[in-house]
Amino acid sequence: MSANIAARALSAITGPLFGVIDKAVTDKDEAARLKHQIQTQLIDAENSALRSQMQVVLAEAAGESWLQRNWRPILMLTIVAIVANNYLVAPYLSAMFGVGLTLPLPEALWNLMTLGVGGYIAGQTAERGISTWQQGQVAKEHAKAQQGIYRQIQQ
Repeated sequence: MSANIAARALSAITGPLFGVIDKAVTDKDEAARLKHQIQTQLIDAENSALRSQMQVVLAEAAGESWLQRNWRPILMLTIVAIVANNYLVAPYLSAMFGVGLTLPLPEALWNLMTLGVGGYIAGQTAERGISTWQQGQVAKEHAKAQQGIYRQIQQ
């Protein structure tokens, strides 16, 4: 979820910026180079932020205290248990026995759960996506270099 927000924010910035580059820079190769450089720097900055967050989680996981290592999973499991109770257990108990206790789940906790689950999934996806994108950029640069060598040979 947080990666999706970051991606939308980046596209909101880069779209107009790339439009300005297209208008201001007449050389298409130079414009493409500038766009590539900006995208690379933005992705590197996002990757650095993700790595920083990962270091915090890893430091907690490596902590000496059991509670320090496990407070995030315990919180997430507690929220998931409340959701499971409210939407699975309580309705069935109510239908079968006429009694079903639902627990209030404040919106902040729901958002925390969706952020936690979504953040984990988005973090994994972003990490794989960034790696794939960087490999693609290297392959593009390699192909451009080979094309330049081929042109020089033909001349």
